[in-house]
Amino acid sequence: MSINIVQGAALVCLGWSCTVFLLQLVGITKLYRNHTTPLPPPASPSLPENEVPHVTVIRPVKGVEVGLYECLASTFRLVYPKSKLSIRLCVDSKSDPAYPVLCQLVVDFPNFDAQVLVEEEDPILHGSAGHVNNLGPNPKIRNISRAYREAKGDVIWIVDCNVWVAKNAAGRMVDKLFGFQPNSGGGIDRTTPYKFVHQLPLVVDLDNSSSGASAVTKSTSAEEQSLLPSTVPKDNQNRNQGLLAHGGRLEEMFMSTTHAKFYGAINAVGVAPCIVGKSNMFRKSHLDAFTTVSSNPLLHSSDSTRGTGIDFFSSYICEDHLIGDLIWRSSFPGSMGYKNHGLVFGEVAVQPMAGMSVAAYIARRVRWLRVRKWTVLAATLVEPGVESLVCCAYFAFAVTTLPWFNSTFGVPQTWSAMATLWSGAVTIWMSIDRWLTNKLFRLHSLDVDENTPFFARGTARTGGTTQRPFREWIAAWLGREFLALPIWTTAVLLGTTVKWRGRQFKVRMDMSVVEVDDRKSRADVIGGSKPRPRMAGSPDSKDRVD
Repeated sequence: MSINIVQGAALVCLGWSCTVFLLQLVGITKLYRNHTTPLPPPASPSLPENEVPHVTVIRPVKGVEVGLYECLASTFRLVYPKSKLSIRLCVDSKSDPAYPVLCQLVVDFPNFDAQVLVEEEDPILHGSAGHVNNLGPNPKIRNISRAYREAKGDVIWIVDCNVWVAKNAAGRMVDKLFGFQPNSGGGIDRTTPYKFVHQLPLVVDLDNSSSGASAVTKSTSAEEQSLLPSTVPKDNQNRNQGLLAHGGRLEEMFMSTTHAKFYGAINAVGVAPCIVGKSNMFRKSHLDAFTTVSSNPLLHSSDSTRGTGIDFFSSYICEDHLIGDLIWRSSFPGSMGYKNHGLVFGEVAVQPMAGMSVAAYIARRVRWLRVRKWTVLAATLVEPGVESLVCCAYFAFAVTTLPWFNSTFGVPQTWSAMATLWSGAVTIWMSIDRWLTNKLFRLHSLDVDENTPFFARGTARTGGTTQRPFREWIAAWLGREFLALPIWTTAVLLGTTVKWRGRQFKVRMDMSVVEVDDRKSRADVIGGSKPRPRMAGSPDSKDRVD
């Protein structure tokens, strides 16, 4: 009986590990095919002007980060008709240190339809006709609500302030959303459009970069540590700060290996929504309809009090997951014939980063997992099994346990054989990751010009970043891999609280959050009076929520 149980467990481990290997193969193949060569020019910018979709670019901003000006300026340098581009830079107050930067951008690029929108001046939140409680507490939704409501045209493109986008990003995103593609005769064909399109995020850690290291302002809280300061002095080196100062390298490793592979694979297979809220584009008319109770049978009558559009999600964290999930599963007669989500392969959203300590990295990952726990529970519970150390252990256990491998290949059924097989599998995994990161960080698929900052030029171009020496790379890889399981255990099994905007909250099963106050038994429920959209049959996904 015990032998049958062990062999049954071995079969499950074999099936799981082989599935993970196959998914990785799919992801790696898609990344290699689309991110290692230059992309063809987009089609939509060359359409007659009256046929070019109008895009409203919304960039929520909070604080000053490394490369903030360049990241935001990349929006103004897009190769897209200016008459079809509206840019809205959103900040919560004029006292935010980023506010002067936003004003300077509008001055520096005067021929654009660009505005700086301040949350404190939003008429539905302030003034005689407004009230601060007209929206929930989600700071990102409150920040961009006015820009969304007053958007020109139908296409909404929400891009976080700390990512840089290449000059043809708008055209390629629009092409994917509307199904435009150039044909061999020089014209433009139409394929099946999408309801929602997005980009692969890639983090570039600037600490110890030979092209320019960062001067970092440290804060006392790991949770609230500023990821990026405002400038990147090229003469500053942080080599003597010790290993614990290089959490950004771990974040860079995670986003360019495990995250990139599975992000690419799941979006290629298209079985479930898998998005990150760094650069997302969709139609305002779709989201407005999907968040209207009378138009969407997935919603309940109680959801009518939550507003429409992005305001519908203002009482909850995980707004990016909720928006993507609702768009994925909703439909109405006018939306038939659309595909769900489309990843614009090759068009990377580059996030420069510096000054993140290992403690800040761990805190960020714990917060990320705790937020995800109740949104995609099944995916979160099995997540350790997709990491190299655990997945290879499953595979080694299966191969050294199942009799077929012993009788067919002579694999010994011993612990030493399992250890040897595990080591070999991990080494192969690591070698593939090294090869993949080298390919991705060349950034061959991105369009560059004289305005491209060094962190977005890649390792293969003059004036770009440099390839990580193997000694530095393997240290970051091992650190990331060995921290993965302890971080998951801490986040998923040993707590439910997160620190959000300087306040401590407990994440509840409906994704509303309750403020925790140790001084007295007080609980301020955020989102509790506005229940999450209850949509039957919600599929699990591998969403990464930032």
